[in-house]
Order: sequence, then C-alpha cells, then structure tokens
Amino acid sequence: MEPVTVIGTPVSPFVRKVLVCLDLKGVPYKVDPIVAFFTGYAFEEVSPLRLIPVLMLGDITLTDSSVICEYIDEAFPGHPLLPSDPADRAHARWLDEYADTRLAAVLLWKLFNEATVNPSVWGQKRDVRALKRIVDEDIPPLLDYLEGQLPKDDFLFGELGMADISIAAQFRNAGWARFAPDATRWPIVAGFVERVLSHPVVVARALLEDAMMKTPIADQRRVAGEHGLPLTETTFMESTTARPGPMTTRR
Repeated sequence: MEPVTVIGTPVSPFVRKVLVCLDLKGVPYKVDPIVAFFTGYAFEEVSPLRLIPVLMLGDITLTDSSVICEYIDEAFPGHPLLPSDPADRAHARWLDEYADTRLAAVLLWKLFNEATVNPSVWGQKRDVRALKRIVDEDIPPLLDYLEGQLPKDDFLFGELGMADISIAAQFRNAGWARFAPDATRWPIVAGFVERVLSHPVVVARALLEDAMMKTPIADQRRVAGEHGLPLTETTFMESTTARPGPMTTRR
C-alpha cells in the first residue's frame, strides 16, 4: 500500500487525530512535521489557509482534519472511525465539530497558546492572570456540557472512533499547559479522557509528542525521525521567522 503523506506537527491535536485514525486503520504514512507558522508560500498552494493537517495521496490533496478522517474511513477498510447508524453517525460528527471548534477555541487557542505557543513562537511573556481566568471561567462550561454527553464507561459508539479522538486530543494539549479535568467535579469527562489517552494506539505516540514539545522548533524534524516517525523526503518548513496565517485563531 502506498503511504499517504501527512503535513503537520504531531503536537497539533488535529494532526494527532489524523495520525491515530491512520494507525487504527493500519494505513502507512509519512509525515512532514511542520509548524505552520514557519512555512512559506509553497505551503499555501496545498493549504490556502495555512492550516494543518494536510493529507496528500497521488492526485488527492485534502485539508481539515475531519474531512481527512472521513476520507480515511471511506477509502480504507478495517477499523470503523464513524458509527454505521445514521443518528449515531450524525451525533459523532457533531461531537467532532464541537471538539474542533468550541473545545479548541478554549483549550488550544486560549490555554495552550497562552501557556506554550505565545512564549515559544512569538516571544511573549506568559500571562498568568489570563491563564487563571481561562481555567476558572472559560473551561468549566465546556466540561459541564461534556459531562452530560460522554459515556461513563467505554467509548462513545463502541470502538474508539473519530469523535473520541477529537475530544481527547484537545485535552492532551491542555495537559502540556498543566490542566486536566477535576475528577471530583467532572468524573465522566476525566474518566473518558483517561480511557482514550490510555488506548495503546494513542499511548504509542506519547513519547514522540513529549519529545517534540521539549525540542526547539528548528530541531523537531530531526527529533521526530530519531523517535521513529517516518519522515517525508522534503519539507514545507521554509521560514526561520514565524508569521501568522489568515486563520491563526481557528483550526
């Protein structure tokens, strides 16, 4: 089977979602582990909004993690990523959308950005007051909603699927900002996130992701290769100076 090409750093929750789905399906891949802020105009030709991930296979070029994962589910046999029942399938798509938009808006673009991206990419001092406000005011309503949506045991629709991964992937990044759901206040959310992040396919990526988080961006491709990530022969990483994309505050 010809490997697919995935463009984007495995530290991204959206790239993580795609790679875990490929692993569940047993589809081989190569990765160009770029940080989109450090790309040039060549990357805009495959990702007009300069967003990751991008999937490339032959003449096919796809952007947006959900579009990519639904393509993977339809194009390759094996482990189902979405349930077969139409109502369950629609519900899975909704929870995936909620994770990619509302959860990401707070856990990724607010919390993770303030704690890690702003200091490491933009050279901004970490705003401790902003971080406390995000944790105390912005996050609790999201967890209250999820507490009523997630299962007490197992995964959302039986086997681990796209919606499970989408939700837990955002909490993985929140963990690097030293946040995890309080199990006494949100026991269902905390248990669900722990189950998904403890799945063998997800755990297999953890050492690589942690290593990349500790590595300067300029060295991350080398470190990813040293940790066994199959790399592309070329890279879209061009710039040494970060520049925001047209949708920097969106997925």
